[in-house]
Formats: sequence, C-alpha cells, structure tokens
Amino acid sequence: MLQLPKIFVEQLELSLGDEARDFFASLDENSPSSLRINPRKSFVPKNLEQVPWCENGYYLAERPVYTLDPLFHTGAYYVQEASSMFLEQVLKQTTDLSLPLKVLDLCAAPGGKTTHIASLLTKDSLLVSNEVIRSRSKILAENVSKWGTPNVVATSNDPSDFQKFTGFFDVLIIDAPCSGEGLFRKDKEAVNEWSPENVERCSARQKRIVADSWDALKPGGMLIYSTCTYNRREDEEMIQWICNEFQAQSVPIDISQFTGIVKTDSPVGYHFYPHKIKGEGFFIAALKKTVGQEFCPIKIKKPPIAKAPSSVVNSVSRWINSDENITLWTFHNQVLAFPARWSNELLMLTENLSIVQAGTEVCEIKGRDFIPSHALAVSSILQKLAFSSVEVDRNIALTFLKKEECKFNNSDDYLLLTYSNVPLGFMKKAGTRYNNLYPKDWRIRMDIR
Repeated sequence: MLQLPKIFVEQLELSLGDEARDFFASLDENSPSSLRINPRKSFVPKNLEQVPWCENGYYLAERPVYTLDPLFHTGAYYVQEASSMFLEQVLKQTTDLSLPLKVLDLCAAPGGKTTHIASLLTKDSLLVSNEVIRSRSKILAENVSKWGTPNVVATSNDPSDFQKFTGFFDVLIIDAPCSGEGLFRKDKEAVNEWSPENVERCSARQKRIVADSWDALKPGGMLIYSTCTYNRREDEEMIQWICNEFQAQSVPIDISQFTGIVKTDSPVGYHFYPHKIKGEGFFIAALKKTVGQEFCPIKIKKPPIAKAPSSVVNSVSRWINSDENITLWTFHNQVLAFPARWSNELLMLTENLSIVQAGTEVCEIKGRDFIPSHALAVSSILQKLAFSSVEVDRNIALTFLKKEECKFNNSDDYLLLTYSNVPLGFMKKAGTRYNNLYPKDWRIRMDIR
C-alpha cells in the first residue's frame, strides 16, 4: 500500500469528503497506459479504446516495451497520460483553430503538449516550444523532430526572456512545474519529494512564471494553465491570483459529454481524479487576457540565419512536397525549412532567443554534398518520391535504430527506409555498402535480441 504524507492525506480528506477512501484506493491500482497518434502519419491503431476527450488518444490494454516498437521512434505516436490530453478540448472551445495562430508552450519538455498542440494547429500557424533547462530542451527538440511539423521553434529560455515579445502570442500555455501530487500512483519518488514547504515553493515559482510571461500574450489572447497536482495553492488559488493580478477573465469549458471531471467554481477550473476518470491527477483552467499592449515588431539587426542561396534551393527543394509553402534557410552548415509566412517572425525569434531547433532540418552541407537529415525523413514535408525507398521488417528496423549496419543491394546514393509505410530514416551509399544516418544520440542502447 502506498505510504502517503499525513498532511497530504488530511488535505485530500478535507477536499474530497466521502470520496477520499475511493481516491486513496485508486492510488494502489495500476496506472492506465495511453498514447496519442500522429494524424500526419499513416499509423492507425486497431481495436483500442479511445480517450473520450481526445480525437487521436487511445488507451492500451497493457503497457508494451515502446523502445522495441519501431513506430515509436518514427513519431507515429506519442506516449502521453490521458488526463493531460484534455488540453485538446480547452483549445478547441476557447480558440479558433482554423486561423493561423501564434502559440507559446512555455514549459514544454519533454514534448507531450507541444506535439499535441502541433497536431491541432493549422500548418499556417507558428508554435514556439520552450524549456528553460537546457538538457531537457534537447529531449524536447528530439520529440518535436520526430513529430515532423516544420512550423515549430524549440527554445531554451527563462520565461522573462519573452517579455520583449509583448502582445505577440495568441495563446500562452503554461503546464507549470508543480508538487506532483497527481503523479503519486505513477511515480513513487514524487511521494518522497512532497512536502508543504515544496508546495509553497512551487506556488511562488508558478506566480513568477506567469508574471514573467504574461506580457507576451496579446490582449484578448488565452492563457491555458495546468498542473499535475490537486493542491489548491497551486490550482484554484493560483487561478484566482492571476484573475486579481492581471484582470484576467476565467473561461468555462463544456464538460457535459464527459463523466468524472470535477469543475471548480470561482474561479473556474477542472480537476481529474484517478478514482473518477481513467487517468492520472490533473488540473487545467483557461483565462482570457482582457487588457494589455499590442505587439510592436522588433527591429531585426543581425540574426544568426540567412535565406538559402539559389544553388542550395535548386539542389534540395525537390526533396520537399511542392504543396508546402516553405522557405529554406542556412544556419552554419545546416539547411532548414520553415513556413514562408513566418519568415520575419523567425528572424526575430532567432535573434532574440536561445534557439535549440527551428523548423525542419533538411540537410547538412558537406563541401559540395547535401546530406539529407533524419529530421527530413520523419517530417510531414518530405517528398518520398524523391528517394528510393525500401520497406523493412521489424528486425531490420530495430537494427537500423541501434545504428548498426544494414545491408541492401541497391545502387542509389540514398535509401529511405520505411516501416509499416512510415518513414524510418536514411541510408547513404559508401562504396559497396550503406552508412546508417540515424542520429547517434538517439540510437537504441538496450539489447534487442
């Protein structure tokens, strides 16, 4: 039986009343496994129970070894906790997703909400995905690359760095670092780290994050705030503080078609408890910014990127779907693809923020050669017909993902490997054999035999 801090038990008994016993009993049950598929890839699961509030979310009967599923590495799906997928309903009900929007996912690693948002936005939208901790931002960039949408910029900045983008974003999403009470069933270490003092530290940190980033949201824009905790200090009281401090307006969400979600009043928020829904503990609320400054374009002086010369464009543009309105850029020895409509915004972002990744890396320039990047292989902009492709079985796919040698009898300079018709990565001909171009840092390290 899970041993919980006495003060936490008392707080939940006070807030849940007669339901507390069922709640504590649920923490000794197994956590449900769930995933969210990538609608821009051809993978479609069969005979799975759908997550009620997420069009592409599904529950699994049991948790597999994801590392041994090649589709996991292609970005065909993302393993995500079901409760947090309710972000989809909040976005759909508070924002016109048919418009080209500018969205900031402020606390984004490892990338669950970012990849979800990217699937919901039009390809004409701009998504900035930020993680302040540099090591975690690299994990974020990896998951963004695998998801394959070119309209995402991954950054590693403090929330205060976005103050210079006053009034820039239509939507600000803050999945705030919290005391982690909602993870107690799934992560026993979260229990050991919990204390009333940590709750207070988290509350203070959450206020700083909101205050430092608030100016970046345009007047009339939406803040979507969430945590994986039940604590009023970090949830209801935080929403009330935002309303009082910034004259924000709490926005209700229609939950009439979903059972088990608990609505809070004054201000409006939504709790997910594991004894009432099939998922972990979660809280989410939407707030509208009622007053503030409009965006004033930032002067561009010397950004670190430049539009690719015609020689580069002529060489690699055939690798990109012709229906994509893409501009190619050079950054050191890389060629990047990014939506043309956001060219000025890309220059502003790259000049004023610490960029981890921008758009889709198309290729690396080595002398006169253009080496196609793995990010292109798994991107929605890839023109598959530009490359000779080979469909491989699971064993060969896993060998490739371990970055080991795969032998093919082919004469083309590059091979695009696919698994279940989903692009897996590139091989480059070198004499009588092919070199594996899968990123070294991403390779499978576990024994697959």
